[in-house]
Amino acid sequence: MTTVIVSHPDFLEHVTPAGHPEQRARLELILQALEPLNLTKIDSGMASDQDILRGHSADHIKQLRDQVPMSGFTSLDADTHMSPGSLQAAYRAVGSVLGAVDAVINGSAVNSFAAVRPPGHHAETNKPMGFCLFGNVALGVKYALDFHKLKKVAVIDFDVHHGNGTQDLLWNEPRALTVTSQQMPLWPGTGLETETGGYNNILNMPLPPESDGSAMRRAYEQFAFPRVIAFEPELIFISAGFDAHIDDPLAQLNWTTNDFAWLTDRICKLAQELCNGRLVSTLEGGYNLNALTEAVKAHVEVLMHWSKTRNE
Repeated sequence: MTTVIVSHPDFLEHVTPAGHPEQRARLELILQALEPLNLTKIDSGMASDQDILRGHSADHIKQLRDQVPMSGFTSLDADTHMSPGSLQAAYRAVGSVLGAVDAVINGSAVNSFAAVRPPGHHAETNKPMGFCLFGNVALGVKYALDFHKLKKVAVIDFDVHHGNGTQDLLWNEPRALTVTSQQMPLWPGTGLETETGGYNNILNMPLPPESDGSAMRRAYEQFAFPRVIAFEPELIFISAGFDAHIDDPLAQLNWTTNDFAWLTDRICKLAQELCNGRLVSTLEGGYNLNALTEAVKAHVEVLMHWSKTRNE
């Protein structure tokens, strides 16, 4: 068993307007940086409507289908755009997460990294937003619970922006614990500590602007890790956004690549102790190209280390 990477050329067909931070170059450079690691690669399948309907409404799917342009772009809001290849990429992104779940649960991989776009953690039940069309990770959670019949799973989201979509899709899901850290105040404005879910199944950890990795480490050690341990998940998901990096242009947290490596290592350690190492990580944000590729590579190298440890 090993670490697998799940990706597909379709993701490069999701084209955003010139100057948009969520650009094709993000994934191109990530894949180039990961190439020397010789990861086992899986081509992602295409999610079905049934897979999407585990979290989104039929109206949400119809809205997106109706907005696909023949050429150029359709703007769903000021930040979220669709090109002719965007919807297929979005279905493929969900399919990537489902394939990553399959690989981890069937034992062909210890853990996995889904290198996808568009990202997903801002897409709400009936609303695409924040560069996101479908809730990739939340739909992976539903798939693990409903298709693979797991009893409990946990999500850890360390993107600098709050995962309002994941929170919305999993608000009333008692079988899922969602733990998020995010800068506050910052768009989208959700993620207060008082937002605890329908079953006390959501833990939000707001972090102040200009705080650094030491503040993050304290929050995770004091609040996040004890909650995950008490929940006893059978699988852990990571919404892996790298925009808390000190060099990222869209926020004001001051994490370093070493902080992302530390956090990944601690989450992998939890997965080893709680669920036989089973972990699915999925790309979310990160918009300084150099910082993004460096941090993603460090993240995946930690995943690979824990795969090796699991096999020894």
